[in-house]
Amino acid sequence: MDQLAALLDGPRAHGAFLLRSLLDPPWSLRVQDEAPLSVIAQVRGESWIMFDGGEPIRLEPGQVAVARGPEPYVVADDPGTEPQVVIHPGQRCATLDGESLYESMDLGIRTWGNSADGGTVLLTGTYNLEGEVSRRLLDALPTLIVQPGGPLIALLGAEVVKDEPGQEAVLDRMLDLLLIAVLRAHFAAGEAPAWYRAMSDPVVGKAMRMLHNNPAHPWTVATLAAEVGVSRAALARRFTELVGEPPMAFLTDWRLALAADLLREPDATIGSVARKVGYGSPFALSAAFKRVRGISPQEHRAAVG
Repeated sequence: MDQLAALLDGPRAHGAFLLRSLLDPPWSLRVQDEAPLSVIAQVRGESWIMFDGGEPIRLEPGQVAVARGPEPYVVADDPGTEPQVVIHPGQRCATLDGESLYESMDLGIRTWGNSADGGTVLLTGTYNLEGEVSRRLLDALPTLIVQPGGPLIALLGAEVVKDEPGQEAVLDRMLDLLLIAVLRAHFAAGEAPAWYRAMSDPVVGKAMRMLHNNPAHPWTVATLAAEVGVSRAALARRFTELVGEPPMAFLTDWRLALAADLLREPDATIGSVARKVGYGSPFALSAAFKRVRGISPQEHRAAVG
């Protein structure tokens, strides 16, 4: 597993909200659903996306926008069109006065809008991300990304209106593919964080994959260097140069991010979590957690519970 795959494993879609919208102008949707990550694919027509206080960004057919929440934004046929619909948490659609629009704008299987023959067709998917592993990915993203979606848009558009056995799993995986394609294109355009750029290095990339694949192993810089075939000093120097932190600091951050997410599970004990992420005892995990995060594992669990 490489770094991007490891981070995407957190936000991987599981029963994600996915909707096709058919719209004729004038239309304007104020999205304040607080979703951490949304994917908006322009199938037909054009749209404008505007975050509060930001410049309008045009979305053309074949393009995909990835919007990082939870800040609200507007999607409209024109930057000057005033919002007519508000999307609330839980994807509840209502008028500005709070009247539900669920039945009046329902157009069939996962389809919604103001016209069955709408000149604008959008596909919208939202990820309800939680946890520290997901946060590591979100922190690397700007508020809005717009990239070409390629043939995946048409494939997703064809599948979203089907109601067949296993359809939810099919749509989840297709939404993931679309998100990964957009992130790859965005990072390839020169907006990549240090950890992504380091993945392509034959030495550091291999070391990062080993740390991600087996965080419970008792790694040292020396053992890691031996596995990737370079000296301890060479690995430490190159890893720090490319990633921005030494190998063991990187490993500690990754272990504690995993531990923070595992602690969300109701049946997990501090001891079982410690073993899974490479700490020999509950005390060792608690000490590291307190040192790096400023709170104990118990306090973290209470805060996210």
